[in-house]
Amino acid sequence: MECNPINFENIYNSFKIHYHQINLINNALKKGKAMKPFNVCIVGGGSTYTLGFLKSFVRLKEEFPLKKLVLFDIDKDRQEPIGKYGEILFKERFPELDFSYTLDIKEAYEGMDFVFMQMRAGGLEMRAKDEHIPLSMGMIGQETCGPGGMAYGLRSCVDMIKAVHDIRTYAPDAWILNYSNPAAIVAEALRREFPDDKRILNICDQPENVVRSCSRLLGCKWEDLDPVYFGLNHYGWFTHMYDIHTGEDLLPKIREMIAEHGFLPQDAEQRDQSWLDTYGMVQTIMSDFPDYLPNTYDQYYLYPEYKASHLNPDFTRADEVMAGREKRVFTECAEVIKEEKLGDRFHAISDAHAEMMIKVAEAIAYNRNDRHILIVENKGAIANIQDDAMVEVVCELGINGPRPMRIGNIPQFYLGLLVNQVSCEKLIVDAYFEKSYQKALEAFTLNRLVNDAKKARKVLDALIEVNKGMWPELS
Repeated sequence: MECNPINFENIYNSFKIHYHQINLINNALKKGKAMKPFNVCIVGGGSTYTLGFLKSFVRLKEEFPLKKLVLFDIDKDRQEPIGKYGEILFKERFPELDFSYTLDIKEAYEGMDFVFMQMRAGGLEMRAKDEHIPLSMGMIGQETCGPGGMAYGLRSCVDMIKAVHDIRTYAPDAWILNYSNPAAIVAEALRREFPDDKRILNICDQPENVVRSCSRLLGCKWEDLDPVYFGLNHYGWFTHMYDIHTGEDLLPKIREMIAEHGFLPQDAEQRDQSWLDTYGMVQTIMSDFPDYLPNTYDQYYLYPEYKASHLNPDFTRADEVMAGREKRVFTECAEVIKEEKLGDRFHAISDAHAEMMIKVAEAIAYNRNDRHILIVENKGAIANIQDDAMVEVVCELGINGPRPMRIGNIPQFYLGLLVNQVSCEKLIVDAYFEKSYQKALEAFTLNRLVNDAKKARKVLDALIEVNKGMWPELS
């Protein structure tokens, strides 16, 4: 029996034709789906990050189209200039958008598909106290870590839980994308208060910022990098950084480049000095612990005495934000409002976190099953950490929420660090729900940035005094 030879060229050409046809169909389906516009509310409309959102919605209006966008804040004086700026921006660049800003809860939430949460409980003034008070006692003063992070966490529990109840009154099916800090403590509190609500997603952009910064170092697009990551919010490590085209793990190359050249944020030219110092510490961390690429916030947990001694207790990052980014944002708003036109300022201020949040919403809306680093209940994702810990790992994200990618067991050193912090976060949330001074004292004592019961009591008592009316009364 004579067999005809296989013509591989014909098979290959046929495959290319069919593959091209499939891509055309998929693209057509995506465009068809993208015709449905969404209603979005941004909570924290007066935030200095809001301009980045407004501009990103314009840039991404084909990928994630909007029908209605509402800004909501409780501070009229902060929100109004950003709202007026938005009116001018959208008149020029997105005139079909129904845009408004409000102080009214019902007007903000009713009919929303997505609610982006970026509230700052207590404002920048209380953030400054969170940072100044611990530093005055020789401990790290930081927005999300240590005593300041726990103080902010207790305020955020109060405000975030109320906000979610309000949202569910007027938008029971909306996706709540929470970017409010300190995300780890907020995520634990929301897990307990709303155990059956599967449409609350806790997100932080810092892991993605590290990925983007690696792309700057490597000279590639950040979308071409496929990370493997484990940890808690603001406390994690990258174990691999794959090239999506070749499958090569680029972490060894990144390690060598950081050792030789240091590490800068992707948007270094727009960053304040404290952020350049923060990214610069990655070189030090990797020289001591070379296995993995750290989240930049790891510096506070690994070098608490060194960092405390090198921070200025009279001018912390909160002061830097008020003197820097806040002035830049509101100056831009004032100029646009005065001239009644955007001019060439469209690219003047933009934020990677805004683009990330929109891409997260897009993944849900169109069931993309894209990969994002998210904060989720552990449930075995990190095998040797308790199941009910809120961990930060790579997830596939679609219309039914996140599907975490399992890490397996993590090494003992990293396990010890993270179990300590999980216990601290759970205790401070216990303190909120039980109104317990004892649980707060335990959380402060256990925290690596305090690590001493006498210091814990002293700083806790000072923070109770300045947070009266914003914390639950601890007894």
